[in-house]
Amino acid sequence: MDLKEIGLPEEALGRHWYYRSKAAMMARHLRAAVPDGPREVLDVGAGIGWFSRWLLERGLCASATCVDPGYPADSRTEVDGRPLAKVRAIGRSDADTVLMMDVLEHVDDDVALLGEYLDKTAPGTLFFITVPAFEFLWSGHDEFLEHRRRYTLKSLRRTVERAGARPEVLHYYFGAIFPAAAAVRLATRGRRTDRSDMKPQSAPVNAMLRAICSAEMRMMRVNRLAGLTAVCLCRR
Repeated sequence: MDLKEIGLPEEALGRHWYYRSKAAMMARHLRAAVPDGPREVLDVGAGIGWFSRWLLERGLCASATCVDPGYPADSRTEVDGRPLAKVRAIGRSDADTVLMMDVLEHVDDDVALLGEYLDKTAPGTLFFITVPAFEFLWSGHDEFLEHRRRYTLKSLRRTVERAGARPEVLHYYFGAIFPAAAAVRLATRGRRTDRSDMKPQSAPVNAMLRAICSAEMRMMRVNRLAGLTAVCLCRR
């Protein structure tokens, strides 16, 4: 989660339909891939570490380390008795699960960044990756967040394979709301903005969008057509 994207108080993120839906989607994949739950999560480009904290609060992982060069200093704390570290850099990692939640689109060389963390972890480590989908959806939101690109499943697969990993799952998510979101993005193309699109929503709107995204999760693995986010699970 990019530090620039956080325009909401941290406690409000837990109520926002987008973050809750993405976290639930992530958790469903992790439960399927790691039935006993991750022992240690490495959260790359974690920003405030919201996704790691979400997993720890629900007992879905035993410990987490967030790495982000934007942190002012390294720190360690606990979430419900489970350790959470925030560090600016890391060498080798014993993590069995690595999160890269909307990270690869921020760097000039996405293959090199993914390859770097593949080299820092043991063979067989699970990588869970999300990136924004489709270049034609490029907007002021991407420019504000300093994105370099958006992806298709084909381009994400190519990045993963060139980095030295084996894709196991590839699909789009947020496909149910894709037509409406695409219409808005296309209608506002060319407009500059000084903030993220992640605005607070009313409780009814949040509930409705969460319900739509929750229903989509039942079929998400077969969605090769469209969505706002591209998802990949891969291993070295």
